[in-house]
Amino acid sequence: MSRLRGYIFARPFMGERAPQHVQNIVLRDYCQRRGHELLLAATEYAMEDSTLILATVLDELTEIDGIVMYSLFQLPRDAAGRRHVVDRVLAAGKSLHFAVEGMRITDAEEAAAVERCWLVRTAMEPAAPAAPSAP
Repeated sequence: MSRLRGYIFARPFMGERAPQHVQNIVLRDYCQRRGHELLLAATEYAMEDSTLILATVLDELTEIDGIVMYSLFQLPRDAAGRRHVVDRVLAAGKSLHFAVEGMRITDAEEAAAVERCWLVRTAMEPAAPAAPSAP
């Protein structure tokens, strides 16, 4: 049975908001259905774009088998940040799971599939409204 550290948010992400207790229920269900042991979830700070808690979870990879996030959209918004997380997990020979989407990353092919989902989702975001023009 692999031991996965949970990772949840205390803030909205990608226009979505899920209470922390709901995120924990989803993580627990995901792990139970797949035979993983869920370790206490780490909760990211509420500050916009914070990844400080994620960094501490990545530092814990030598002691656990992987990370289970509530959603893949809790990965860093910037592509370099996402690559850094995935590279750290794969270099350690561990796995990264996304409970809502039912996806995981254990190799480069799965990482590419997750990145495609990210790109499709961001392409669907409404464009920021244009600034009003001067009369």
